[in-house]
Amino acid sequence: MKTTEDSNEVSIKTEDQTQDGKVDEDKAKEGAENHVDVLPSVHEDENTVSKDSPQPDIQSSEKPEDAVEPDKGQNSSKTEEKQEVSTKDEDVKEAEKSEIVSEAVKQDEQPDSTVASTDQEEANDEKVVEKIDVQDSSDVETKEDDISKNDSGEASEVKKEKDSSQEDEEDKVNDEKPVEESEKISAQEEKPQPAEEEQIEKDKAVKEEKNTEEEGKPKEEDGKPEEEDGKPEEKGGKPEEVDGKPEEKDRKPEEEDGKPGVEKKAQEENGQSVEKSDEANIEPPVFDVPTENAGDDSKPSDFYYDYEEYASTSYVSPESGIPENILHLFHSFGYDSKKKSNLSLLPGPTAVFAAGNLVHLLDLSANTHKFLRSSSGGGIGAVTVHPELTHFAVAEKGQKPHILIYEFPSLKLFRILQEGTERAYSFVDFNPNGNLLASVGCAPDFMLTVWDWINEKIMLRTKAFSQDIFRVKFAPEQEGQLCSSGTGHIRFWKMARTFTGLKLKGELGRFGKTSLSDIGGFVQLPDGKVLSGSEWGNLLLWDGGLIKVEICRKGRKSCHAGSIQQLVIDEGELITIGVDGFVRVWEMESIDTADTTDESDVFEVEPMNELKVGSEVQLTSMVKLRETKPADESEESIESIWFAQDANGGIWKLDLSFSHTTKPPEKLYSYTAGKISGLTASPASHMVAVTGDTSVRIYDYLTKDALCEYKCPMLSNSSSILWPGKLIYAKSNILLVGFSNGLLRSLILQTNEDEKSLTLQQVLKPHTQEVTALAIHPDDRILATGSKDQTVFFFKLNSVIEPIGFVSVPGPVSHLQWSPDSFSSSTLLVCCSNGKVAEVAKPGIGAFDTSHSYKLTLPMKYFSFQSIKSQLRRDEARERKRIEKENKLKEKKKELKRRKDRGEEFSEEEEREFLNVEEEEEEEEPLFFPAKPSLLHAAFYSEENKFILSVGDYDAGYLYECEFSSDAVSVQNPDIAPAEPINSLAVPESNDIPATTIYHSQNAHCLLVGFQNGIIRVHPLEKDINMETFKMDVITLPYWQLSMHDNETGFVSSICESNDGAFLFTGGNDGNIYGYNFLPFEEVYKAMEGQRARLPSARKDADEVPADDIDDPQAYSIEDAKLKAEHDRYMKEAEAKKAEERQKIQKLRHIFTDIIKKNDQLPENVRLKREDFELDPSLRVNMHEATNKRIERVRLEMQWEKEKLNLATRKLKNRFSDMIDCPRITLHALNSEHTVSSYRITRLADEYFKLEKNIAERARLGSLDGGNIKGRRLSDGLDIGRKQSTKEELEHQQSFLQGAVKKQKGTTLQGRQAEKVAKAIKKAEEAKKKREQRQKEWDDLYKSKPAENYEDPADISDIQEAKANIGDFKLKTASDYVVPEHLRMDTEKKKTQILILQGLIFQAKKEFNTKLTSLRDNKQSRIGDIKEWVKELKEIQKKLNGTLRKTLPKVPKMKPDELPERKYDYTRDTLLEFQALEKERELADASKKRSGMGMFGGFDDEGGQDGEAEGDKEEQTTKSVKSSSTPSRSRHLSKASKTQSRLEIEIAKINEIKLVYQRNKLLRLINQSITAFDAELHLLRHEKTHLDVDIKMADLRQITLLEELILLKEYEKRENTLSGRVSGKRMELNDVYTKVADMQVKLESKRRDIEKLTDREKQLYATFNSYLGDNNKFADFLTRVFKKKIKRAKKKKAEEGEEEEGSDMSSDDESDWSSEEEEDDSIEGGFDDSVCPPGCDQQLFDDVLNLREKRLDLEEALVEEKKIADQQKKDMDSLVKKSKVMESQLKTALDALEEFQVEKQGKLNELDVVVPLHLHQVEHVSNGVVPADLSSCLVFTNQSLIGLQRRIKELQHEKAEQRSLFKDARMSHVRLIKDRKIMEQKIERLEEKCEQMMMLKFGRIVDLDKLDSITINKTVEELKQKVHQNELKNSAKLLRLDNLISELKDTITQLTRVNTRHLEKYNILVNQKTSLEKNLDQRQKDLNFDQNGDKKSDTRERQRLMQLVQLQAQEIQALKEEIGLLSRKGGHILPPAQPPITRDDDL
Repeated sequence: MKTTEDSNEVSIKTEDQTQDGKVDEDKAKEGAENHVDVLPSVHEDENTVSKDSPQPDIQSSEKPEDAVEPDKGQNSSKTEEKQEVSTKDEDVKEAEKSEIVSEAVKQDEQPDSTVASTDQEEANDEKVVEKIDVQDSSDVETKEDDISKNDSGEASEVKKEKDSSQEDEEDKVNDEKPVEESEKISAQEEKPQPAEEEQIEKDKAVKEEKNTEEEGKPKEEDGKPEEEDGKPEEKGGKPEEVDGKPEEKDRKPEEEDGKPGVEKKAQEENGQSVEKSDEANIEPPVFDVPTENAGDDSKPSDFYYDYEEYASTSYVSPESGIPENILHLFHSFGYDSKKKSNLSLLPGPTAVFAAGNLVHLLDLSANTHKFLRSSSGGGIGAVTVHPELTHFAVAEKGQKPHILIYEFPSLKLFRILQEGTERAYSFVDFNPNGNLLASVGCAPDFMLTVWDWINEKIMLRTKAFSQDIFRVKFAPEQEGQLCSSGTGHIRFWKMARTFTGLKLKGELGRFGKTSLSDIGGFVQLPDGKVLSGSEWGNLLLWDGGLIKVEICRKGRKSCHAGSIQQLVIDEGELITIGVDGFVRVWEMESIDTADTTDESDVFEVEPMNELKVGSEVQLTSMVKLRETKPADESEESIESIWFAQDANGGIWKLDLSFSHTTKPPEKLYSYTAGKISGLTASPASHMVAVTGDTSVRIYDYLTKDALCEYKCPMLSNSSSILWPGKLIYAKSNILLVGFSNGLLRSLILQTNEDEKSLTLQQVLKPHTQEVTALAIHPDDRILATGSKDQTVFFFKLNSVIEPIGFVSVPGPVSHLQWSPDSFSSSTLLVCCSNGKVAEVAKPGIGAFDTSHSYKLTLPMKYFSFQSIKSQLRRDEARERKRIEKENKLKEKKKELKRRKDRGEEFSEEEEREFLNVEEEEEEEEPLFFPAKPSLLHAAFYSEENKFILSVGDYDAGYLYECEFSSDAVSVQNPDIAPAEPINSLAVPESNDIPATTIYHSQNAHCLLVGFQNGIIRVHPLEKDINMETFKMDVITLPYWQLSMHDNETGFVSSICESNDGAFLFTGGNDGNIYGYNFLPFEEVYKAMEGQRARLPSARKDADEVPADDIDDPQAYSIEDAKLKAEHDRYMKEAEAKKAEERQKIQKLRHIFTDIIKKNDQLPENVRLKREDFELDPSLRVNMHEATNKRIERVRLEMQWEKEKLNLATRKLKNRFSDMIDCPRITLHALNSEHTVSSYRITRLADEYFKLEKNIAERARLGSLDGGNIKGRRLSDGLDIGRKQSTKEELEHQQSFLQGAVKKQKGTTLQGRQAEKVAKAIKKAEEAKKKREQRQKEWDDLYKSKPAENYEDPADISDIQEAKANIGDFKLKTASDYVVPEHLRMDTEKKKTQILILQGLIFQAKKEFNTKLTSLRDNKQSRIGDIKEWVKELKEIQKKLNGTLRKTLPKVPKMKPDELPERKYDYTRDTLLEFQALEKERELADASKKRSGMGMFGGFDDEGGQDGEAEGDKEEQTTKSVKSSSTPSRSRHLSKASKTQSRLEIEIAKINEIKLVYQRNKLLRLINQSITAFDAELHLLRHEKTHLDVDIKMADLRQITLLEELILLKEYEKRENTLSGRVSGKRMELNDVYTKVADMQVKLESKRRDIEKLTDREKQLYATFNSYLGDNNKFADFLTRVFKKKIKRAKKKKAEEGEEEEGSDMSSDDESDWSSEEEEDDSIEGGFDDSVCPPGCDQQLFDDVLNLREKRLDLEEALVEEKKIADQQKKDMDSLVKKSKVMESQLKTALDALEEFQVEKQGKLNELDVVVPLHLHQVEHVSNGVVPADLSSCLVFTNQSLIGLQRRIKELQHEKAEQRSLFKDARMSHVRLIKDRKIMEQKIERLEEKCEQMMMLKFGRIVDLDKLDSITINKTVEELKQKVHQNELKNSAKLLRLDNLISELKDTITQLTRVNTRHLEKYNILVNQKTSLEKNLDQRQKDLNFDQNGDKKSDTRERQRLMQLVQLQAQEIQALKEEIGLLSRKGGHILPPAQPPITRDDDL
């Protein structure tokens, strides 16, 4: 506090302060006017400010700032924690305060007002003090500062700047820094006025004293002057640190680290840190958060808050005297099972979950309950438990909600975390170490905050996402990593320390090709990857922010049917739970290493174990029991016990041990899932009934137990409930329940042996949609039900519910109320949700005829609600302005009175002008009317014809009184126009939150109101208030209120009271049910101790049959059933009328028939014709046409049905009959009971044949392609190239010879020379044929020569056969076993085996069935023979005497099961017979009913019994015939014997003997046939027995094959990959081999082309030499011209009509002379090859030039061909290298495939194979006994064992034979080697001899083939002939030229002298060159080659230069010799003695 010495400054600056006060007042008024719509009553009357503060704001569900009672002594810190208001409300209140303070300063600064102030001014001063007193401590301090501001008005401007909305938005966007809510004020303060300072100082002293007592430490005086440098005030001795730096509070909010605030906001919205500098220097975080005394502001570890101070409490209207304990919570019966992750577990085990504004702690072992209230009163957002189970965190909802940390089990409030989000928390989680806490908020900020919760500090914060976040979790292994997920996203967070502080950066997961999904559950894997669920039930594996793979079950089945809610890693296993009610356990290793090789990105895996909790279970979360075992459970069971949250309303106990002792899932608690739709208390006992989901539950609220439950059979939700009182049902044991499908059920509560049950008594369906309201008229026992189908149905309640009828209403019914008894008429008030209200008169019992329909015609009134809220708000604004105007007028009147009292005079006009108050005209907002009518929640009668409405949506916040129109016509119109209410009243402090439920207590002592935001309000009523009708004024009475249900989802839907009025119950849409008592809990408990709910005395009768329930969703409603019955009655009456008319017609027909008969009896002349009876012939025609049309119509109508039945028949046949190849035939023996049945086999499916065909086709293609690639090598390609080149060469030679022959035909040679040439050609042809023959022999020989790596195919096949059939048994289980190529198995081969086995089984069964059917046919033929024989026997029996007769054998019959194919055979006669039989049965049944007994006995349906009956009848007939014929026969014989002669008697005896013989023979035949058939049947029966064994073995084999196929399918994907790799490598290698072969062919072709060019060049030189001839003096010149090297441009194609003639040489642009030739020309003194020298033949010179051009062309072509050949050779080398690499890769792939085959074979070996053995077959004996365990034994046959033993000897014998063969082969090999050496020596001798002969004949080694072509050169011969002729012609010319030679000798002498001088110069140059060469050679020798030697290119270049030097030296020597010859007189130029060194082209 400031000292009083500073008070002198106040009086000095009063005028300035007055001016500033006015400015502040104007600004405050402007601010207040801006918020008129939010709080219209803020400035209603400034003169009426009293100690009563404004009422609390219900929407924010927080207590008002002045709600603290003085006697409670609550301090300002408690008020600050509990009471936080929204930003807009604070701005309005701040404006109000500044206005009041400014007004007070203004009045204090009035002239002369400091000494003598009026009473009004003193009252204003008191108002200022009281107004400030009700605020919190921070507000009081701020107002003190505001009052003492200096004249500069600086504080006012700072405050306005801080209150601006722009700053608030920027403060919210502070990245990773806690939000500072305290306002910053200027350091310059002034002392307030002494009178005000004294009052404020006293208040502050009291509050500081209380704060000191509570916090245990002294608090610094707030009045202490702050520092003048403008630094922020330090709290706790140290400013808060954010990002590792202290926060600078004087820094502008729009700038952070030099960056504008807009940038920060954009970055924060993207989930990134604001400070993005130095990310490269990020270091791993080290989170060593101190737990004790971390700083000056940290709290000690034993510090606890007072829970009572922070827990939200009820609000009571000030000075109302209402006790705070008018309602006291005693139990919570509900559970918000729809809330995500609303189940945690504490030791005990104790379940902890959120229940509205409570934290419910449920001891699962002791079944005890504890409750903790929230501090905000807005609800609980999330609950989580500390990893050490010592604390649990409760994250709340509301304005600036807190996170409360409680200690367990003491339940002390340990820490409070503040300023983490704006409205609500959605999830919180501790890190594994427990020292950090992560929280995430809901809309609007979605803020992710990391807390140092022990020190109550915010470490990091940022915006998590722009949509709902479901979950945030710390990584269990990677410290500093988090993950969050929610609507359509998942985000990965990392924390790291940099030199600028701690950073939090988020990476948003990208779904890529996967569909976007809400992520409900995830788990972080140890290696950093994240596994999450999805909406469609698959698992998503995230790696690096991307989906690595999607995981599903085999067959692309989803992991769960629906969303996956939670994933947990427990003991190395992954556990997932889903809404499908399954808990599945997965192998962690397979999930962690999941990957795909195809493009689908889906990995298939099966769970290890799974548990189905229930069919109607939706699991959302699950927690594991982590504590010591209880006494009655084992350690193993405790380790696997989990508790699960069921969204369908339940808590389950699960045992996930998955062993033989695993217990089934146990449902511990059952709750109502979702919203509570109905709540009613028993009128006779302590019970309460609840509806909401598919069940109706009854609780005993004294014992807090659930008594019984009724489950709806159709899964329809119960929507409304009513428990009639004793006036309706004396026992009060009947409940009436409405359901969402329109059903009304009557349930009876019964008990039997202490077992309670709720059974169905009656069920009706009055509605087609949800039943929303029930109401009973107590006097007349009439029940009214309202529904969404816009009907109200009335019932009479007797022992059964009797329907009366229904009426239609204008909208869906939301509420029903019967009129009070005081009204003149009894009516029902129907409230519709669409804004309509109807009044229906009570129906009279029996007053309506409902025989046809239940629809009633009752008097009804209608009302349509018209919104007036906009008008009300406008009126309130106008009223506020009017009050302000009146206040100003009062002030002016006072001022006028004071001035008049002072003596000032005013005229009337001046007085009127002074009192005139000018109003600022403001444009009023237009009236608003919602497009959709507001929802009507409830309607209550206020008076007769008047009612009160509770309205929601836009019109909420008021109660409206309405009245039905007096217009009789319009009021009965359902489409009545909307009408405005006649009255309205604002609900106090409702803040436009609708009152959803209004309930009057039974004793009419209070009115209870439930709001949409979960608040319960109680209005105590006075005793004299009559609540028979609703009085709207009671809503303004003082009240008590408490926030119980969730503020967002806790819509209060039901309120009910117990029968004795001691208890109250509320239900909300959040699924919670709360029970309260009106008295203190201790007194209630003592009064009710030992009591239990009295159940009805009615007991359940054991013989009582429960009523039939309606379980058909399409069942008729009562009205529909009535209409249907009426329609059926009409139809029945119509049918009866038709029958009566038909009888009349039938009588007329009989009369007409009699007339026709009489007419026919008349004589013909008087008989009427048929046509005469027809009155109108057209009638018959029309009748026939009508009949035909009806027949056609019936046919057409039945056509579809006929086709449908035919199609159904065909389908049935195809499915069950046609697919059967052979039905089951049971063949019976004739004389025994033996039977043999066939095999019922189905046809082989089409897929079988298709697959078989495909496999056969693949096998065929494989056999064609086999070995083409595998055996190929590089040499094969080379051989192919050689063969092709040889073939081309032969073709070239052949074409050359053919050309020579053609040239021969055109020769010009004659005479002897011609004959000589012809002989030479003939000789060449003969030599050619010999060479061809010899070449063919060589080719054949080389073809027969094998390659170096050649192996004989026969040897290879023998080796393979030996390896396969060597006789040993290679065990597949051996470690060194290699799967042979032909034994490698894949799915196709296995399918082939299965198909073959199925075919064999089918074939065997079919063969047996064929035998059986043939035997059956044999039986039929035998039965036919027996019938014939019996017929003959009957004839014989008739002829025999009775004494000789024998009983005839029965004729056997085929039984039905022997002919199953005839079962469905029928004819028309069969159908008619069946129809007649059915008629007889119907007649028999009718006679039985009439007589009570059957006339003909019963009919049997079995044909066998009918047959037996027929047989018995025949037998009886035979006996009767026999018995009746015997005496007559005897009498006849006796008579005959008397009359017959002796011969006749003998003949008769002979005939008798014959007949007896024939009879006996026939009997023997019958017996033999029967015996033979039975024998065959017996044999067939034995055969089937053996076949059954074989087939059973085949079935076992098929099972084994199927198991192998399943296993192979698992390996198929991998095998296909490896096989594809091998085949790919083979194809690549094959391509390389093909390219090598092609390249070899190209090389051979180039080689031949080069040889051809070389030969052409040689021929060109030969032609040039022939042109020169012998002794040509210009030979040297022409040679130089011919050999001259010139540079030529590339030839261009000649233009059209132009020819190129020497242009390459003549043009300077196209050709150029070489430098060397120029030097030579200069030496020779002007050598010019373009001019023919004198004396030289011009034609010869031109020919030489042409030859030179050809030579140059050939040289260029040769160079080009060599370049191409070199490039091809390089390509060839690269291909060879590539082939070696490919061979290596192929070998690697084959090795990998081999390893895979071994692995696969090992898995196949693990399969069990059934081998049935007899005991005598087991011969394995160990120690004299057969071992008990044969698992390690090998099943082996004796024959195979003997074969192995025999094979040993065979192998020994074969080994000896092979050794002898090898010895012989070795000797033969040595002999062949010697012979080869001898032949090679012989060949060398012959070659040497041939070379010697060539040297003798030609002087050099020549090519004979080329020599042949040269010897017969026709051109040369012709040239020789021409030369000879020219020599003769030129001999004369030579003589003439001799003289010319002598003249020229002198010229030569002169030229010789010139040449001599040149030679001297040349000699000098040569010497210099020699010295240079020596120096160069010396330097080259001195070079150091120690590094790695010369490179190859350098070496070749050096050799080329050396060769060039040698060539130049030779040319120099040749020139010297030539000069010497020229210098001699008469010398001739001879060819050089030594040829020049040829140039090596390779170098």
